[in-house]
Amino acid sequence: MATTAGRMFEKGNYVYTYTEVPASNPGYAWRDGMVSGNGENGYITSGSPYSDSFIFQHMWFNYPSREPRFIPGELTEQLEDARWNVFNQNDQWKIKDENGSTRIRTFYYSYHPGHQLRLNMSNRGSVSGYERWTNYETAETGVRYADEYGRWIRTSFTSRADNVSITKLEQSAAGSKLNMTISIDDISNMSRARNGTSEVTALQYKKLVDPQAEYIAQIVHYPSYEGSELSNGGYAGLTQVLVVNGTKKRVQLDDTNETMNVGSDPNPAIQIIDADAVYLITQSNRTNEMGRIEDFAGMAHYSLVEQLFQHTNAVAQKYKDPDGRFDYYAALAPHAEQHAAEFNAVRFSLAGEDADKNADNLALIHAQQATVSKINHAFVEQVYNQGRYAMICCSGSSAPRLYGMWTGEWNPGWRGIYTLDANVNLQVAAMNTGHMTQAQLGYIAFFLRNSPDFEYNARMAYGMHDALQVSVNSDGDRGMHVEYDNDYPFEYWNAGASWCLLPIYEYWQCYGNRKIPIVESMRIHELQSLLSVNDGGLTDEEFSHLLRKGYLDLEKDILLPLLTKQANFWEQICTPEYYTDTNGNACHQSGKVSLNPGEKYMIIPAYSPENNPIGYNSTITANATMDISAARDGLLMVISMEKAVKREGYEAAIVKWEALLELLPDYKYDVDGALREWAMNEYTENNNHRHLSHLYVAWPAYETQNNKALATAAKIALENRDKYNTKDATAGHGWMHKALVSARLKEGEGVISSLLPMMTDGGYYTSLMTDHDTNRRNHCYCTDTSFGVVGAINEALLFSNTGEIEVLPAVPSDWQSGSIDGLMARTQVEVKQLSWDLLSGIAQVTLSSSIDENTIKLSAGIPWTKAIVNGGESEVLIDEMGKHIRLTLSADVNVTVVFI
Repeated sequence: MATTAGRMFEKGNYVYTYTEVPASNPGYAWRDGMVSGNGENGYITSGSPYSDSFIFQHMWFNYPSREPRFIPGELTEQLEDARWNVFNQNDQWKIKDENGSTRIRTFYYSYHPGHQLRLNMSNRGSVSGYERWTNYETAETGVRYADEYGRWIRTSFTSRADNVSITKLEQSAAGSKLNMTISIDDISNMSRARNGTSEVTALQYKKLVDPQAEYIAQIVHYPSYEGSELSNGGYAGLTQVLVVNGTKKRVQLDDTNETMNVGSDPNPAIQIIDADAVYLITQSNRTNEMGRIEDFAGMAHYSLVEQLFQHTNAVAQKYKDPDGRFDYYAALAPHAEQHAAEFNAVRFSLAGEDADKNADNLALIHAQQATVSKINHAFVEQVYNQGRYAMICCSGSSAPRLYGMWTGEWNPGWRGIYTLDANVNLQVAAMNTGHMTQAQLGYIAFFLRNSPDFEYNARMAYGMHDALQVSVNSDGDRGMHVEYDNDYPFEYWNAGASWCLLPIYEYWQCYGNRKIPIVESMRIHELQSLLSVNDGGLTDEEFSHLLRKGYLDLEKDILLPLLTKQANFWEQICTPEYYTDTNGNACHQSGKVSLNPGEKYMIIPAYSPENNPIGYNSTITANATMDISAARDGLLMVISMEKAVKREGYEAAIVKWEALLELLPDYKYDVDGALREWAMNEYTENNNHRHLSHLYVAWPAYETQNNKALATAAKIALENRDKYNTKDATAGHGWMHKALVSARLKEGEGVISSLLPMMTDGGYYTSLMTDHDTNRRNHCYCTDTSFGVVGAINEALLFSNTGEIEVLPAVPSDWQSGSIDGLMARTQVEVKQLSWDLLSGIAQVTLSSSIDENTIKLSAGIPWTKAIVNGGESEVLIDEMGKHIRLTLSADVNVTVVFI
């Protein structure tokens, strides 16, 4: 148990240093702050003793720009040109705009922070005994220090139960009262706010303090751009201030002359005098109905601010103690119960004495950096827990953004959006096996919210109907094709629907069918045409019935219709006019209506992020291996779902999808046996790249698990990336992708070598949150490493798919002894306990099925000769993939297996 005065918890992190976020020109200091969140609201706090900053967050904040919110008409018109030029290997063909000029890429809206609250303490002395911490079980962050006035403690959390952030400040242990000023920092002074690409200066805002100093708030009107859904929109953040045995008053600070600030009192604040305690209750939100920006400066009443005050006030009244004072611990309790249940569902531990497991963050970081060839066991345990913690904090309302849900800067790197061709996919890799319950609901809501645009993409890029094409990026509000040019032909990335539906399918594999509550963020009223396998969608009567139910059936209402529409995409992209002959050569025959025996479809055009063949200077290609694998996996998923639901006509649908599977392109292999990134005789492989898109066959798909030849080819392809990738090898997402692939290929040492670069260089901040790069070259806060580590460790210690479980498939040789308890297997089984001791050659696993008659093929990735099941030796079976035993599990009955 990690304990000091004022801090007592078994699971959490702490550090003896802080990085103050100055009110002016704060740079990147906010990245060292500690975080909390509930998936919608959250904060980053610096923990500075005398000038603490809280940067509040809201998952759906989007800053508008002049960029288009529609797909240009030229997209559809260029499809045939794209196909013809790719087929003829004309790498000089350019994507044109409506005026015939080479298209310049446009972008989505940008994520942005909420108000930056400043707590300036009047009593200042010489700080000693400083520390700040994060409690993983309660999602509390805390600060403790001492000075001439005594020992001070303050704690904060974002409530999952009440959707507010709460901070408690108390007088010192020596009885010194609280004297402080609470203010809001100028937007222009927040990190990178002056970067003109986000057009921050076009907004207008006000700082508000009501006459009785009940709250301090910031209200912001977005710029008004034609065609923007946010043209009359804006956001607000409000902090209610409760004072015990002291006084508070509204004061006016010096005017900073910020032109964006159009308030009549530009810099109001709240002064606290001689208080025993202060409680801050904060909530942020946004609206599309703030009125015209031309009227904003003259407004005196703001509906959004009133809503926030009503909500925070309701929380303040809800948790009063018998003396009528706000009870922080009463407010904490219902939240902590929910959050702790999520966090404690999985427990990971490694034996080893290479570092003190109670060491602070900096000591752990330095211990890991001092050993560049080996993972420090204490460090990896802590970053695993930190990753799980942060995943939970930003789950429930949406998928995680590139920044999770936290940013302290305007115009963050890559706009802080959702990137769906690797980053989000990595960030949710541990969601299902990690035994979470809220993350999947947020992810499903995010996918459904964007699905109308995904249908729009397929129609505009390919002229398809009743089909889905996921965009490479989304800002959360929109996911239509606006980001594309010749260097980044995102409109021809085809694998997205299969890849992004796979986590929802895996949710079903882990937990079975579920009722998914209908929530506002789904935008359910835009989904009538999508939530049915039938072309045209649900009838009015069917849709009304769905709304009355108040939930979506995971199998019938979500997976079957959406998987069908991704399968429709693969069916419609395949045209007999472009095909490969029996020798695998690319062919074109205008007007051809069917394939001959031995011929295969070509998937053309294609895009394998973000690579191109050697000697071919375009990323618009054909037969990307990623597409082939995604198509195969997507068709197998829809076939499986048809068999599960057994809707009327399912037999004919299965026959159709199985026939299409047989006509997809074959994988191709290089002269060294490596799986090629493009299944084209006409291309030359290019391994000098961080993306591993062609290894989709190993992760996220499962083809290599039961195909030794394909697994060997994938291993050689992975080795080639190691051997030849000399450029841009700093990106965390590249290393995490490699770690996940290595785990699936049962290469434990490959997992370690993939995790080490981010761990031994500059990937981790003192908060244990992560950067985009090993060396912070882009200065981009990014959570795909933090979350990706969790996914890689889960996969290294447990592989599962429907009907099969392998324990310790890729356990690193240095991890001689350890345990991981609570993982979910993708076959409706909880792995209640998994422990191993490699020196003794023993592994033990306890399984619990949620259904009866659950037949499992169980194996272990360490040398073993016999398996003891509940005390009795089991028959060992051998097939072409190796040794295993077969178990038939009953619901909620624990079965323990020891491999020796």
